[in-house]
Parts: sequence; C-alpha cells; structure tokens
Amino acid sequence: MKSIGEIKAFLLDMDGTINLGQSLLPGAKEFIDYLKESGREYLFLTNNSSKDSAHYVKKMRHLGIKCDVENILTSGDATISYLYSLKPKARVFLMGTPELEMEFKKYGFVLTDKNPDFVILGFDMTLTYEKIVKGCNFIRQGVTYIATHPDFNCPVENGYIPDTGAMMELIKASTGKMPQVIGKPNKEIIESAFRKMKQHNRDEVAMVGDRVYTDIKTGENAGITSILVLSGESTVEDLDKYGVKANFIFDGVGDICKQLKEYDALGK
Repeated sequence: MKSIGEIKAFLLDMDGTINLGQSLLPGAKEFIDYLKESGREYLFLTNNSSKDSAHYVKKMRHLGIKCDVENILTSGDATISYLYSLKPKARVFLMGTPELEMEFKKYGFVLTDKNPDFVILGFDMTLTYEKIVKGCNFIRQGVTYIATHPDFNCPVENGYIPDTGAMMELIKASTGKMPQVIGKPNKEIIESAFRKMKQHNRDEVAMVGDRVYTDIKTGENAGITSILVLSGESTVEDLDKYGVKANFIFDGVGDICKQLKEYDALGK
C-alpha cells in the first residue's frame, strides 16, 4: 500500500472533516498549513451546487483557513467542467440558483428554455412548478439530462431541507428517467478535479472525508486513494455496512498531518 507521504494532492470534504459547523476540527488548520508548506496541493470538494466557489472561500477564511477559488470545487463547478468538455457554449435549460446561473454564463453557456442541448438539475432553492414542467417536457423529448449531485437532503440549522436527489425522484416519477450525476460519489467530480489541478498521477491523489457512502465511495469509484477520518458521521463499522474499502483510516486530519511530517522528516 502506498505511503500517505507519497500523496501529492488531497481532495477534502469540509463539514465533518475540516470543520463541524462554525468550528474547525482539531488539527485542521495545521494540516492545511502543512500541505501548503510542503508543496502539496489541495481542493475542498462539496456537493452543494447552490453556492459558488467564492461563498466557500469566505466560509473557510471565516473559520481561519486561508484559501482561494482555486482550492474549491463544487458539484456545480464540476458539472460546468464536464459540460465544457462535451460541448462549449451549449444551450442549457438550468434548474439552479442565481449563483449557479452566473457560473454557467461566465463559462459561455447559453441559458434558455427553448431547444436546449442539456437539462441541468442543481440544488435549486428558487425552483418553481413552471421550471419543473419545462424540464420534464425536455427530458421526455430526449434532451440529455444531468444532475449536479445526488444528495436527498441538505442539512440546515434546524434540520434538513429537500436537496437535488429528492427533485430527481420527483422528475423520475413524472418522466421515468434518471439523470447522469456528477457529484460525489461519482467519479466525474474527480475527473473535474484532475482538470482543475496540476498534473498528477492517479496514485498521487487522495480523497479525504468522513462519510463512507459518499467520500470514501468516491475514491473507490474514481480509482484513487481514499482516507476515512472518524471526526464526523461515519464509523469503521460503516465500511462493512456499505461494502466500501478505505485505504487509510485516521481519527482526524491532524493525524494525517503528523504522518506527513514524519514521512518528510525521513527525507522522503
């Protein structure tokens, strides 16, 4: 098994891995600082497509983590990257927030409700019945249908609100069709990460997260190293429960940092 010290790029879940709510987890700042100091690359990955990268930069900086948009990849970003690799300047019927609309426009896509090349479903808190009707009609007509991520619920302060996965089921009930999904645990979000980062071999990249069925499954699906941290939702027992294998297991990212420092102290 590859040593953790040989990893050159870390793809990082946020909540449960780097922070819990508005608090950094132990060792998180030291870990990010050491990745920078040692010349390793990192990307924060989130399935939330309702916000843009600038939102997460502000969030991380508020928590004490200095980063830029180059260090953030949302499922919305990944969907844009995937779509751009297929057909730049495509005509898109988008079910998404104004922030996601701005990102699509920035990359030259034409947002339209007439003769689209693609129907894109994101986490749309501005979703209307009219949008659903139009989207379903296009999907029935055979327009390529893509969703940013599969999460059924989005955690909020007082519980949960319906997320993209719930809307996928609604649309399936009407059209009988499911979309191609980009976000975790699908490998497409990792392919987008590779397009955004410096060039790395696949065995030099690791996915780090606290959820077995999304983060660790993503690593497995994409054929990269997966690192489970026990600082959030999942336990070691969840690996057997979901039939997923992790290459490494740590209590938290602070322990990853310690191993990186030990590896580097030996002269690599």
